Order: sequence, then structure tokens, then C-alpha cells
Amino acid sequence: MSMPASEIIERLRGGLIVSCQAYPGEAMRDPNTMAQVAKAALVGGASGIRVQGIGDIRATADLPVPVVGLWKDGDSDVFITPTLQHAIAVADAGADIVAIDGTRRARPDGLTLAETIAGLRARSDALIMADCGSLEDAIAAEAAGADIIGTTLSGYTGERPKTDGPDLELISLVTQACSLPVVAEGRIHSPAQAAAALAAGAFSVCVGTAITHPSTITSWFVDAIG
Repeated sequence: MSMPASEIIERLRGGLIVSCQAYPGEAMRDPNTMAQVAKAALVGGASGIRVQGIGDIRATADLPVPVVGLWKDGDSDVFITPTLQHAIAVADAGADIVAIDGTRRARPDGLTLAETIAGLRARSDALIMADCGSLEDAIAAEAAGADIIGTTLSGYTGERPKTDGPDLELISLVTQACSLPVVAEGRIHSPAQAAAALAAGAFSVCVGTAITHPSTITSWFVDAIG
């Protein structure tokens, strides 16, 4: 899908981004399957889709909503679109928004976040979403030139506790400190939690596991009745 950056942002305002991802080795780990899951999410009213991997991005690039693409790679702490070359590949595959690790941690290619963003800007007009883990990350990502802030990595970088649900405190802090749209993401497991994230100030909400990962959802029920 090709549309102006302002329209991409506006389409996400107050809406639900559905993350359609399956892990390596799982039965649903197939780009066509993830594209079908994404289409099913659109029927339910999703405002955007988030997918992982070049094949999945290509399989969903023609959907009529903004597509957030990323590439998980490597075994270091920074593995969400960890380098400039990963980011360029995600953009070239057709993502409207490229999600990258937006923390202040060292990146595998030695570039800073600002250098990564500048390098991608020179090659693509895709928007850039910085997946952050703290308020300090968010402030730094905004200064580095990101277009969107995500709370994706809250609880996973050691700077903030891993809350049972979404990190509502971080969402509130970031929306007060930053002028960029903030996407609430991470451990949003119910409609009530999604609504709470918007009430905390989020521009939009991204939900993955609770909608698109049947293995985990099944385990919740099994644990509850076990």
C-alpha cells in the first residue's frame, strides 16, 4: 500500500494494530498463513497489521491498511530489525512502517539509532517505529528522528519491571514527554487492557499473542482448568 505518511499515521489513530507472527518451527510459521491471519484480523476491524520476516511482509504488503514490518534476527539483546541493512530490507519488502529496536543499547553493526534512522531515510520513505523499553529510550528515539514510539520492549531490557499486563505507567510517561504517536504494545491480553492503554494516552494499540497465537491462548485455558 502506498499513501502519504500523514495518512498512514491518521489511519492508526485510536485503532488496533494486530501483530500476526508465528515463531520458527511452529505450524503457522508460513508467510501465506500469516497473510490469511492478517486478512481475518482486517475483517474484525484492525486498523493496521504488524508482521515479522521478509516473506511475511511481502505477503501482506498489498493489504489496504498500514503494514508494520520487522525482521527478528540474531541472538544478541538487539534482535528486532537490528541493523541498517535489516531495516532497508524490511522497507524494500514493502512495509509502510519499519519497526526497529529503539533502545539505547549497542547495535550489532555498530551504528547508533540516529545513524540507522538517517541511513534508512536515505533509502526509503517508509515511516520508522522505534520499539522502546523505557522513557529514556523513547526520548532518545524521538531525538534520533523516529516517527512512532512503541512500548514493545518494556520489561525486556532491564530498565523497567515486567508487568502482568501492559505497562500503563510507561505509556503515560512517554505520551507526556514525547510529541510522537505512541503505540502501546506488549502483554495486552484483553479488550479491557487495550482500552486502558488508550486511556493512558496511547495513540493506538498493538496486540499480537492474545489474538493471533493459538498455542499460547490454548495454554492459558489449559493452565486455568488444570
